[in-house]
Amino acid sequence: MNPITLTMTAQQHAELKAFLFPGDGKEAVAVALCTRSAGSRRHRLLVRELVCIPYADCTERTPVTVKWDTDLIVPALEMAERKQLSLVKIHSHPTGYKNFSAADDASDQLLLPAVHGWIEAHVPHGSAVMLPDGQLFGRYYTPAAGFAPLDRIMVIGDDIQIWHRDLPAGEQLNFAASHAQLFGEKTIEELRQLSIAVVGCSGTGGPVIEQLVRLGLGELVLVDPDRMSDRNINRIPNSYMDDAKDKRLKVDVLAERIERIGLGTKVIPIAKNLWSAEAVREVSQCDAVIGCMDSIDGRFLLNTLATYYLLPYFDLGVRLEAIPDGPRAGEIREVCGTVHYLQPGKSSLISRGLVDLARVAPAGLARNDPDAHAQQLRDGYITGVDEHRPAVITVNMFIASLAVHEFLSRLHPYREEPNSAYASLEFSLRSMEFFPEPEDAICPLLSRSVGLGDTSPLLGLPELS
Repeated sequence: MNPITLTMTAQQHAELKAFLFPGDGKEAVAVALCTRSAGSRRHRLLVRELVCIPYADCTERTPVTVKWDTDLIVPALEMAERKQLSLVKIHSHPTGYKNFSAADDASDQLLLPAVHGWIEAHVPHGSAVMLPDGQLFGRYYTPAAGFAPLDRIMVIGDDIQIWHRDLPAGEQLNFAASHAQLFGEKTIEELRQLSIAVVGCSGTGGPVIEQLVRLGLGELVLVDPDRMSDRNINRIPNSYMDDAKDKRLKVDVLAERIERIGLGTKVIPIAKNLWSAEAVREVSQCDAVIGCMDSIDGRFLLNTLATYYLLPYFDLGVRLEAIPDGPRAGEIREVCGTVHYLQPGKSSLISRGLVDLARVAPAGLARNDPDAHAQQLRDGYITGVDEHRPAVITVNMFIASLAVHEFLSRLHPYREEPNSAYASLEFSLRSMEFFPEPEDAICPLLSRSVGLGDTSPLLGLPELS
């Protein structure tokens, strides 16, 4: 069976920890109702709702046991049956014991097969344990496979917390030794296990991809429908004029060069627009996503996808401003850009004022009208002049490096201030300044879609059916 993972938001994790460790030193229990990304590479369980079993309703609570009547979760089971959800029991180990106990084994062997029998959908169910420091480990159950460990558990918040089933021991990645000095060996080992989608593989996407490969990332999903042209050679690392002459697909060129680099990164090239069911399904199976797109509808879609599937989303945007008229008309007066970090259940590109919903539908014309698309790029990417200017590799490299550092800082916080102070990071090369902004208000639109997972139609959009 494909690897199975469990993902939740930081808010859900905090709620669980507060309930499971009330301060009395005794075990407590809750259940998580989970949607899914059921893909061909991995099966992601996404926490949608938590049901806490009241302490007073437990028949026994000690530092090493918790007993409760399963009738207490009948309403949760009925909901899971109606919506075909997976159920994961989560309880605490106040003593810090880092394995399932014999009592846990006996309980799970009774509970999980019964849950599977109740919920007739062919979906996995599971059991997890939280330790006093918030760490989680778990296992899943299917009739065919029995019990098996969850591949990893992720918590998406200001920091990205990951607990793997078993990080490989003994494999020395000599090329990553210097990276480990800054970010720690654990972070470098974690990168080897992760899958990241990069949507848009040209100006900023190319340098982002190059860095992730050189850091030793385990898997890359590359999404871009376009073919190479001579204008791409000055911004996509390891591309050649022959690629442009042959009009090769960008994702195929990058996949070939990554394989030749030989550092072990697996590449899944998707030569499709993100507005396709195949692209959405492939991205939904990843652990994080980096958006390097210009189109307003594409960024809206990616923010929606990340919310549905509990993905940390890093959005990159560069802007060059030119003097519109006068003797210095066309001269660049500002070079700036922003890396936005977006976590499910918090603010969005919409609430931050970067995506205007009134423009999303009209922007869909760009996918079918090249002239309109070209005009949109000119109007949105560089203001004041009517010519192609955004292909500036120094600027692209700069923001790509900032974005990858933002991702690494979430895995291994290393800044003086907490990551909550860096929901976005804007830079100006004219004034040589950085402008970080903290997280702000919750997005009222996308907050309703947190963790919805696989739906029909995908993302609730008929265009993707």
